[in-house]
Amino acid sequence: MERPKIAIIDPNTLAVLGLKQILQNVMPIMKVDTFGSITELYANHPEQYFHFFVAMNIVLENRQFFTEHRRQTIVLTLSLEGGSQLSEFHSICINVPEQALIRSLLTLQQHAHPQGKNLPPMPQILQQKILSDREIEVMSLIVQGYINKEIADRLSIGLSTVITHRKNIMDKLGMKSVSALTIYAVMHGYVDINKI
Repeated sequence: MERPKIAIIDPNTLAVLGLKQILQNVMPIMKVDTFGSITELYANHPEQYFHFFVAMNIVLENRQFFTEHRRQTIVLTLSLEGGSQLSEFHSICINVPEQALIRSLLTLQQHAHPQGKNLPPMPQILQQKILSDREIEVMSLIVQGYINKEIADRLSIGLSTVITHRKNIMDKLGMKSVSALTIYAVMHGYVDINKI
């Protein structure tokens, strides 16, 4: 079975590369393709894409296409102000800190696809429990913003034990940032998105 696809259409290469990485972490089952213009998208069969993440100016210049695909389109805005968003489309502000952007994407994903609705099942390898119960507790507190000392106090364990658990969690999951860890924790139901 071929993985479902997401298209990012935005001429800003750096923004596209960053968003692509985040989307692949938020929805690992999806394949993310990037395009600098609508012309590039048209040349690559737009009907194959599950969602379009599109720069505001491209939506405005190609309003008919994106209106026809309104439920699939997420407009990338630079501001949270109401006037800078298109009311008939889902919008997401990309001019925010990484943690806020991840939270917005996770909220959008959970709202649009609760419990994976309309998405293919995760591969078996991604469904397996990798972490111990204690590591899950530590991970949960990390993504909620607690520092090592606070985690040690809350779980009544030593500071060096927290540091060891933290290293083991990152190694087992192959992650290098708290943002990636946050995505993993929310997507696997270990942390409520409202607690991050």
